[in-house]
Amino acid sequence: MENPHISEQEQIRRQALKELERLGVDSYPAAAFPVDTTALEILTHYDAQKDNFKQVTLAGRIMSRRIMGAASFMVIQDETGRIQVYVKRDEICPGEDKTLYNTVFKKLLDIGDIVGIKGFAFVTQTGEISVHAKELVLLSKSLRVLPIVKEKEGHLYDAFTDPEQRYRMRYVDLIVNPQVRETFVKRTKMVNVMRDFFNSHGYLEVETPILQPIPGGANARPFVTHHNALDIPLYMRIANELYLKKLIVGGFPGVYEFSKDFRNEGMDRTHNPEFTVLEIYVAYKDYFWMMEFTENLVEKVALELHGTTQVPMGDRVIDWKRPYRRVTMLGAIKEYAGVDVSGMDEETLRKTCRDLNVPVTPSMGKGKLIDAIFGEYCEKHLIQPTFITDYPKATSPLTKKHREDPQLTERFELFVNGQELANAYSELNDPLDQLERFRDQLKLKEKGDDEAMFIDMDFIRALEFGMPPTSGMGIGIDRLCMLMTNSASIQDVLFFPQMRPE
Repeated sequence: MENPHISEQEQIRRQALKELERLGVDSYPAAAFPVDTTALEILTHYDAQKDNFKQVTLAGRIMSRRIMGAASFMVIQDETGRIQVYVKRDEICPGEDKTLYNTVFKKLLDIGDIVGIKGFAFVTQTGEISVHAKELVLLSKSLRVLPIVKEKEGHLYDAFTDPEQRYRMRYVDLIVNPQVRETFVKRTKMVNVMRDFFNSHGYLEVETPILQPIPGGANARPFVTHHNALDIPLYMRIANELYLKKLIVGGFPGVYEFSKDFRNEGMDRTHNPEFTVLEIYVAYKDYFWMMEFTENLVEKVALELHGTTQVPMGDRVIDWKRPYRRVTMLGAIKEYAGVDVSGMDEETLRKTCRDLNVPVTPSMGKGKLIDAIFGEYCEKHLIQPTFITDYPKATSPLTKKHREDPQLTERFELFVNGQELANAYSELNDPLDQLERFRDQLKLKEKGDDEAMFIDMDFIRALEFGMPPTSGMGIGIDRLCMLMTNSASIQDVLFFPQMRPE
């Protein structure tokens, strides 16, 4: 009985698979195919005068075919691009048995099938570098129909542009939209540049737990699960900060980790519940040092990926050349909202928010009210890289008090294109102050703030053994990749973004 969920074209492909089996053609051979070159290598280095590439072995997916009697052309695509292949019946089917060509190649092979080619490079009469096939092997039969890129009036367009389908079936997106592959190649290169930068400074890459008994290091709502053997709840980490600082206590001068973090919160074009963060902690430094370090880092990333500090982002150009503008959070609110909130108590701040039409909730304390004004009035203006510094103490429970104003902290966030990219502190290393800050967070949680931090007594114990003055910084890898690849949505830089089940 035919499957009603399979299209007519897919039923035809399944029939072709059965016919191939009847003819003795293995559609999924187990033996390795000895690829020794790529489409790009041939197209880049072939020289008809040198008569090079006289014997080539390559493999790829059939993307188009033109059958012309005893001779045909097809285009195959490998990981480097596309190349034309010339197939002549009498050469791939020597002797009188023409079954392979007449039945298999002409009728049973389809666009999307993966084939292996052995032959030589040459130039066609129309001047196109191609491969003349001497042997053709079916390596994998495709049972689904690809949404093939088409050409109309000289312009390419593809039949696979629906974002939801592209994210659900990234494997198809990568086949038919080659520019998508380049985004992820750049993402890997970006991470490698950062890793080399940290290693060159002598900092150690480490790994810390993903499942944690207490979700610490950030203000966020966690995912919770249950460990059967220990019979305890565990949380998927919202940050790895506290573990990394324990390593600083243990004597490492600098540690960093590219970590998968998880937050059970909303989803939009800059938020995914699973995301990647780089966190780095360096002993005997402060947030002024970390600002310069961060500038150097992201400028280097831009130069390595693009050869310039000027990188397009939508209809703008972001200039990553350091130094970056520095402005305090209260100064930014005064500049863009036109109010001076320094010294305001909670009730006055709440009234100010109402006057400015800033949405607030009863659970929001003084720090979050200031942050709400900043988010509503300031962030959208911060297009070029800008350090916002000196955050309220209430929103920065892991940060040292400001050396000049005890109501503020030594914290900065780097904003680019209207959104936060990095967050950094002069780390709080006073265990008594830290415990008091945790208790303040507990009061916020009791008021209904489900993003307030838990008390982590093991972290307090670590600080009691003594942590040197330290600066730490976290940078959103997904957001940095968006900015470095001109991608409008976080889903465009994640291979498999989270989505509702089909």
